[in-house]
Amino acid sequence: MVTAALPGTLSPARRAEDLAELAGGSVDVLVVGGGVTGAGVALDAASRGLSVALLERTDLAAGTSRWSSKLVHGGLRYLAHGEIGLARESARERAVLMGSTAPHLVRRLPFLVPDVAGRDVTALAAAGGRLGDAVRLSVPGGRGSLPSTRRVSADEVSRLVPGVRAGRGGVVFWDGQLVDDARLVVALTRTAAAYGARVLTGATVTAVDGAEVHAVVDGVSLTLRAGVVVNAAGVWAQRLAPSIRLVPSRGSHLVVPGTLLGSPTAALTVPLPGSRSRYVFALPQADGLVYLGLTDEPVEGPVPDEDPVPSDAEVTQLLETVNQVLATPLTRDDLVGAYAGFRPLVLPASAGTGPGDATADLSRRHLLTWDGTVLSVVGGKLTTYRAMAEEAVDAVVARLGRGAARSLTGRLPLVGAAPRSALERVHAPGRLVARYGTEAPVVEALGPAAVVAGRPETVGELRFAVRHEGARTVDDLLDRRTRFGLVPAERARAVPEAERVLAEEL
Repeated sequence: MVTAALPGTLSPARRAEDLAELAGGSVDVLVVGGGVTGAGVALDAASRGLSVALLERTDLAAGTSRWSSKLVHGGLRYLAHGEIGLARESARERAVLMGSTAPHLVRRLPFLVPDVAGRDVTALAAAGGRLGDAVRLSVPGGRGSLPSTRRVSADEVSRLVPGVRAGRGGVVFWDGQLVDDARLVVALTRTAAAYGARVLTGATVTAVDGAEVHAVVDGVSLTLRAGVVVNAAGVWAQRLAPSIRLVPSRGSHLVVPGTLLGSPTAALTVPLPGSRSRYVFALPQADGLVYLGLTDEPVEGPVPDEDPVPSDAEVTQLLETVNQVLATPLTRDDLVGAYAGFRPLVLPASAGTGPGDATADLSRRHLLTWDGTVLSVVGGKLTTYRAMAEEAVDAVVARLGRGAARSLTGRLPLVGAAPRSALERVHAPGRLVARYGTEAPVVEALGPAAVVAGRPETVGELRFAVRHEGARTVDDLLDRRTRFGLVPAERARAVPEAERVLAEEL
C-alpha cells in the first residue's frame, strides 16, 4: 500500500512506530483522552516543543465530542445568565476557528426565531442577538465574521424554514456551524501528530504512579514515563482523579429528514416552555438531514462506557417543543435516528446538592486541578477547547520548566485549513472541500464512488480514513470518520463496503 506524504498522517505504519517508541520510553506530556480537549492539549503542547503522547481508550472523538450539536457558538445563553466573560471567550474562539484554524470546517448559519413562537419570544431573541453582536464586535476577528441580528418578513421566514406556520415574520441572528464535530477532533489530532505527538487509540491508562504510567494497548501492557499526565477524559475523568466533583448531564438529539421541514437553510429556534434561556434547535445539515436538539438531563450514578440513548421523555419534549411552530407536526414515525452524549459539567466547590441545582443552570466553565503529576482539565465546551488547552499547557510548562511560554494555536491552521479564497480554488467537489479542505483532491482520487446508493459519502473517504486518519474498525469508519451511524438503517447498508475497505487497507 502506497501512502501519500500528508502532514500528520495517522497510518498503520505510523501507529506501529509510535507504539515502539512509547514502550518503555518517556515523554514530557502524556494526554489521556482523544476528544476535542485532549486533542487540543496535545496540539498546544507539541507545537510548543514538548514531547507528547496521546492515549485514547477507544477512538478519536469516540465520547462526548461527536455527540454535540455541531455548533461553534458565541454563547447567547451565557449572556442570559450574566456570564459575560464566558460569552466573550466563546465569541473569540469562534472567530479563531472561522478565520484562522479551521475555516474549511465551520460555516455561517442563520438562526430563525419565528413570531409564531410569540412576539415576546422574538423581542427577547432580538435583544439577546444584538447583545451577542456587541460582544462579537468586542473580540479580535469578530468584526465582519458574521452578519448582524435583524428582523425578517413573513416571506423570508417561509424561505428560510418553509415548515414554519406561515403568515408572520421573525428574528434572525447568526452563529457558526461545524460540518462535523468528529472531523474537528481528527484534524486537531493529525495536526498534533505533524508536530511530533505520538498517538495511540485502543489504549487504556490503568494507573499513574508518580512519573510512571501503566496502560493496556490492544490487550498488551505498556509502561512509559511522563513529566506530566494531562487527564482530559471528560465525564470519565474521575477514574484518574476521584476528587473531582462532576455532575454529568445527557444532551439528546433527534434526526429527521430535512424535507419534512421544507429543506430549511436556517436553524429553527423555539424556546423550551417555561424557559427564557433554553431553546430547541432544528439544525439543517449539508447531507439533507436535520438534527433536533437539545435536552439537558442529569445523569445519576457512574457514567457507563456505552453510548447513551435519548429517553422517551426527551423525545417527547423535543417533538412537542418544535411542533409548536410547525405547520405539519413531526411524529416519532418521522425519526430516522437519534443520538445522545454526556456533558462533563463541573460542580463548584461551593455548590449544594439540592433539587434546585439543575444541570442546565451549571456554568460551562472548565476546571484545572493538580493531583501529583496529574493535571485534570474538565468541563468547558467544544467551542472553547483551544482556550482550555492553552491554559492547561501554560500550567504544564510552568511545572516542567521547559517548552515555549506562549501558545501558538490561536493562529495555527489545522491540516486541510486555508483561507476561504484558497478553499474556493480547490479542485474537488464542494462537499469534500467542506470536510477535508485542501486535502479534498487526495480523498477524491482514492475513489469517488458512493459507499451506498443515495448517500454522499465516497469509498475514497473510507480509504483516506484508514490510510491517514487512524481508523482501524468498522465503527471508526462509519461512526466517527463518516457519520453513517446517525441513521442506523443506512449504517447497516454501509457495513459490507467498510469491511471490504478495511480488509484491503490493513
